[in-house]
Amino acid sequence: MNYFQKNKKNIIIGVIATLLIAALVALWLQKKVIHSADDIVGVVYPSSLAVGDTLLFEDKTQFAKTKRWNFGDGTTSDKNTGIHFYNKPGYYQVSLIVDNKYTKSFPVMVSARSIKAKDTVKSKTTIEAPLQAMQNENVQFRAVSEAKQFAWKFGETGNTDSKDKFTIYSYKKPGDYLVTLYTEETEEPIYHRIKILPVYDALAEDEVSVEDSYAKVDSDFKYHLQQIANGNSFNMHYNYLLKTYLCNNENTVVKVNDSKANNFYMYCAGLQFDKNVVIQTVKVNLDDKQNCVTKVDINQSK
Repeated sequence: MNYFQKNKKNIIIGVIATLLIAALVALWLQKKVIHSADDIVGVVYPSSLAVGDTLLFEDKTQFAKTKRWNFGDGTTSDKNTGIHFYNKPGYYQVSLIVDNKYTKSFPVMVSARSIKAKDTVKSKTTIEAPLQAMQNENVQFRAVSEAKQFAWKFGETGNTDSKDKFTIYSYKKPGDYLVTLYTEETEEPIYHRIKILPVYDALAEDEVSVEDSYAKVDSDFKYHLQQIANGNSFNMHYNYLLKTYLCNNENTVVKVNDSKANNFYMYCAGLQFDKNVVIQTVKVNLDDKQNCVTKVDINQSK
């Protein structure tokens, strides 16, 4: 029996072991010497951004001798790490090229930046005020505006009457007036028309009889109460009656359809919410000096 036959088993084992070692060495060499795109250690983030946002890139590939970043918009970089900005929205393929041989790609989506529309046109300035008021009544005027400077002309004096955003003015004479408002944000003034009704001083009328005077007071009182009942300016008509006839006494007695007595304020406050009321008759009672109404008798229906 020769040597091969005697050591056949050991020889086969040795050959197999040698082949395994050679395969392991070859695999190790392939990992260390032969590379592919999978061996590139690069990163790009974020993958979704808007125009003008910062894109960060970084490469840590150990075996790379040279590298080049291509951002897909015509620009490149040979830095290991850095930032990049896109000027236009779109889909971009960022590529990292190592040793001019291996390439790894990173998809990036760039969206258009949402820009809030600038308020090139300021909100329109308007005047908030009644269309009608009474002579000697305090009338409120409000500028609905983002402006900072205001100049009011109420049309009676011809002068600038106020420089406040919210102001109060009392017309001395009845008539139709054009209110003018100037601000630093408007080239043209803003206008508002108001009608000032005359105050009828029935209590001071000397040219008519006492009966006629009372009748006119009753009629005038009825008119303004009906205006409140119809939903028109509560303050205007209420204050007119209060100042003209009641001597500013809100507790003046009011009796409706011979019912339980109420005071003037509570009656008027309820009247503006009690729809479809019709004031049929009004009868006022004056004090001894004929200056102030002390009681009001009212007949009304729906």
